[in-house]
Amino acid sequence: MTALTHEPTPLTDLPPVTAWLSDMDGVLVKENRALPGANEFLAALREKNIPFLVLTNNSVFTNRDLSARLANSGLDIPEDNIWTSANATAAFLHQQSPGSTAYVIGEAGLTTAIHTAGYVMTEIDPEFVVLGEVRSYDFHALTHAIRLIERGAKFIATNPDVSGPSDEGTLPACGAIAAMITAATGQKPYFVGKPNPVMIRAGLNKIGAHSESAAMVGDRMDTDVRAGVEAGLRTHLVLSGSTAREDINNFPFRPFGIHEGIGDLIELVEAAH
Repeated sequence: MTALTHEPTPLTDLPPVTAWLSDMDGVLVKENRALPGANEFLAALREKNIPFLVLTNNSVFTNRDLSARLANSGLDIPEDNIWTSANATAAFLHQQSPGSTAYVIGEAGLTTAIHTAGYVMTEIDPEFVVLGEVRSYDFHALTHAIRLIERGAKFIATNPDVSGPSDEGTLPACGAIAAMITAATGQKPYFVGKPNPVMIRAGLNKIGAHSESAAMVGDRMDTDVRAGVEAGLRTHLVLSGSTAREDINNFPFRPFGIHEGIGDLIELVEAAH
């Protein structure tokens, strides 16, 4: 593969943006601690009255729970400024089939979002089977989901991540459990979370923003940057999370800007009119 050699456009030459989307883990927080520059970045957004959302593929926690967890990390982010894969999944279901029914395997973050969207959660003949992250998977629940899908229920999942971290080591995540259901039924799920640009566009709609005047910052090329690129956003990669600079050329797309951390983007926020 030919190396990309051109330098990123200097921040001072970039046109201002009117809305920001930011990934959470690896960008604003890491190991339950705020990363350098995160508070100042958020303060700059508030000072300029710029709409923003904090994004995460985590569907376990409600927005209120995540707001409290972020507060414990030293970041003041109201629940209305948080957009999870559970929120995006609920918005997608409401758009596709308002007021319908779903069999849901997930924690409070997912069940709360789907209930708020006006859905009825049922085990009997639902239109959708919805799979999210759970702390422990129940074999009976998975078996029931498989049989409902075999009978014609549409298969939706919050996010394609196959594994996640824990204090004890790797945990199987939503994508891995979805693969098991796919193996049993032959039906692949529709994943709503990143890198699906549906999650990004729904977030933009929530804050009344447009892709051509919005920017996104993330720490992963395969989810954050890909989702931003596919949604048409000006996408920035920070190297404070899971991506190293030498990894970037392994992908057929590149971010609009590459930065050491979120603090490097404060200048761009402050340049907004």
